[in-house]
Amino acid sequence: MNKVVIFSAPSGSGKTTLVKHCLETFPELQFSVSCTTRSPRGAEQNGVDYHFISPDEFRAKITEDAFVEFEEVYTDKYYGTLKSEVERIWNAGKTVIFDVDVVGGINLKKYFREKALSIFIMPPSIEELERRLISRGTDDEETIKTRVAKAAYEMTFQTEFDEILVNDDLHTAQQQVQQLIAGFIKK
Repeated sequence: MNKVVIFSAPSGSGKTTLVKHCLETFPELQFSVSCTTRSPRGAEQNGVDYHFISPDEFRAKITEDAFVEFEEVYTDKYYGTLKSEVERIWNAGKTVIFDVDVVGGINLKKYFREKALSIFIMPPSIEELERRLISRGTDDEETIKTRVAKAAYEMTFQTEFDEILVNDDLHTAQQQVQQLIAGFIKK
């Protein structure tokens, strides 16, 4: 059966770090590159981290029904999962791994149902989340305030996921994620 693993969390919870760990640990996983209209951050590369496109291009893909799911996270800041990306990975005989925001994760789980393992990564606290966002050095102060405010809201959706994992110690979180994914892939 074609399967997907969905990682969701408030920004700064460590989901991207955990997804990278999973990709290094499980050769049968392949990362689904999402589309976004936001600008690249840091060393992000088009086609590797995201497909960076304009809001108009994104809206055209919506009209074409090209997405499994999509969301306008902030005004003109769209994120979405291309159907063609999922098919490409499945056709290669791999399990898809997603790194998506909370609403995207919920939508993906509804779409893929029993084919999906959805994992919600919780920060240890809102204060720690803010510290992590600041230490990244990729966002301005206003963006960080917006992300922290949104995180408290996003954390209210944690029970809609199959698994909830508190990332207060990276090594422990990595071990827990490995166990969850190994069990899911073997099913």
